[in-house]
Amino acid sequence: HFFSPFVMPRFAVLDPVLTYTLPERQVANGVVDAFVHIVEQYLTYPVNAKVQDRFAEGLLLTLIEEGPKALAEPHNYEVRANIMWSATMALNGLIGAGVPQDWATHMLGHELTALHGLDHAQTLAVVLPALLQAKRKQKHAKLLQYAERVWGLHSGSEAERIDDAIAATRDFFERMGVKTRLRDYGLKDLGIDTLIGKLGEHGMTRLGEHGDIDLVQSQHIYEAAW
Repeated sequence: HFFSPFVMPRFAVLDPVLTYTLPERQVANGVVDAFVHIVEQYLTYPVNAKVQDRFAEGLLLTLIEEGPKALAEPHNYEVRANIMWSATMALNGLIGAGVPQDWATHMLGHELTALHGLDHAQTLAVVLPALLQAKRKQKHAKLLQYAERVWGLHSGSEAERIDDAIAATRDFFERMGVKTRLRDYGLKDLGIDTLIGKLGEHGMTRLGEHGDIDLVQSQHIYEAAW
């Protein structure tokens, strides 16, 4: 990755019409990628950042509402405009200001793209549900908030609500046509040794908002994503 304030645009012209000709797969990828960008900055632990939380939740709800419509109505300007603006707000620094961030799903996903050639968003869709299950204890409070405010889950035990929120996330990706299990992409082998070796080579040994996802945990997440 390369980051520098010198390559940040002063302004951007966003024209939803330019997205009309995207293949359906890339429309779905765009919605899933934006969704996970938001989750990486939101589903960590509470720091009483009410504005950032509610911005993030509003963006997630918008993507859930508009994402399937973008596939069904590819020339619906208002749908594309809402998705484009959500995607912009998902990674322009606004919702991430002053809050802890995760990004482990992205780091694990990048290695899957490099090894297996899967689209970036496809790797996020397979890793995120597995990672949320693996880190449900550390993300407990935020997962409950996510369950209630984004998915409207109010009944059942805390464990059930977290299970249902993770299942709803997986279901949303599937409804967008993005598979959430590696085996569904026709892979013959996970290539776990190569994946873990590359993570180590790239220094990705303390991932997540707590720096507590080591190579052993990463292996478990990859295996659960199979």
